[in-house]
Amino acid sequence: MPSPDTSSLFRPLAIRSLELKNRVVMAPMTRLFAPEGVPGPASADYYRRRAEGRAGLILSEGTVVNRPASRNDSGIPFFHGNEALRGWKNVIDAVHGAGGRMGPQLWHTGATRYINGWEPDAPVESPSGLDAPGDARGVAMTEEDISDTVAAFAKAAADAKRLGFDTVEIHGAHGYLIDQFFWAGTNLRTDRYGGPTIKQRSRFAGEIVSAVREAVGPEFPIIMRVSQWKQQDFSVRLAETPAEMEAWLLPLVEAGVDVLHVSQRRFWEPEFPEIDGENGLNGAGWAKKVTGAVTIGVGSVGLGNDVTASAFVGKGSPTASLDRLIDRMERDEFDLIAVGRAFLSDPNWVAKVEDGDFSELKGFDPASLSELV
Repeated sequence: MPSPDTSSLFRPLAIRSLELKNRVVMAPMTRLFAPEGVPGPASADYYRRRAEGRAGLILSEGTVVNRPASRNDSGIPFFHGNEALRGWKNVIDAVHGAGGRMGPQLWHTGATRYINGWEPDAPVESPSGLDAPGDARGVAMTEEDISDTVAAFAKAAADAKRLGFDTVEIHGAHGYLIDQFFWAGTNLRTDRYGGPTIKQRSRFAGEIVSAVREAVGPEFPIIMRVSQWKQQDFSVRLAETPAEMEAWLLPLVEAGVDVLHVSQRRFWEPEFPEIDGENGLNGAGWAKKVTGAVTIGVGSVGLGNDVTASAFVGKGSPTASLDRLIDRMERDEFDLIAVGRAFLSDPNWVAKVEDGDFSELKGFDPASLSELV
C-alpha cells in the first residue's frame, strides 16, 4: 500500500513575526509536573525533545495567570512570579536551541472542579458563581475582579514576549473561565459582561485580547483556543449557525486575535452538516470562512478513537485518520493541525511522518500521562 503524500503538512507558514517550517502544532496538554507552580529541567527537556522531533509550533501546557485560585491542581505551572518565569525562560531557551518555535498557553480554570481533591486557598471565581448550569461553585466576579483578570492576562503575555517566546495562546475553551463567560448556562450576568447573545457574552474575552494586543505590540502573534463542547457537557454548542459563529469569533479577531485554535473531539466531523453535508467544513474550517483568520484544527489526530475516549483506555492507532487529515489540509480547509495525545508517547511523531516512517510511529499509551517522556 503506497505511503500517503504528507507534503501538505510540511509547507512553511508566516503569521506576523512567527515563521513556521511546517503546519504541525503540538497541542497544549495539562501535565501536572510543576511543583509549587515552577517548571523544572524535566519540563525543559520534554519540550526540547518535541522541537528536536520537528514540531512546527509547540504550545505549552496550560499555565495560569496571576489571580487567586486560577488553577485547579497544585502541579499546574504559574506564568507569573520570578521563579516560575525563570523556569519558563529555561524552557524557551531549550526549544530555541533545538530550532523550535513555542508559545505558552495562558489560562484561568474558573470554577471548574479540582483535580485529585486539591483545593486552593481562595474562593474560585467565575461569571456567575457556577461551574455548569445549576451547579453553584465559588463566587461571581465583580467588575474589579474582571478588570484585574484582564490585566493579569496582559501582563503574562508581555512576560512571554520578554522571555523570548514566539507567540502566546489564550485559553478560551473547554468550560474554563473565559468559556464560562461565553456559555449562556454559566453566564447569568445582567451587566455589560452578560446578555442573551454570544456577542454580548464575548465582551470579557474581547477585553482580554485587546489588552494582550496592547501589551505585546502589533507584530507578536496572538492565538486563541475556543470550543463548542465543554468538559462539563460534551453536547453544548455556543453557535448553532455560521452567523452565530461569526458573531462570536469575528469580534475577537477584530480585537487582535491572529489565529483561532478551534478544539473539537474529532477533526473530521462537520460543524454544520445541515449546510454542507457529512463531509463539510469542520469547526476550524468554518471559523476561517466566517472570520478570515488563520485557524488550527485539532481532534484525535493519530488516535484510533476521539481524544476523550482514548485518554485512559487502550492504545490509539498511530496512523488513524491521517488520510482524512491530508485531504483537508490539501484543500486548505484550515491552516495548521494540532496533534495532542500522539505527542505524549512519541516526541518524534512529526519527524517520522515527514520521513515516511509510518511503521515507527508509536500509538498513544496511557502510561505516558504519568511521566514526561
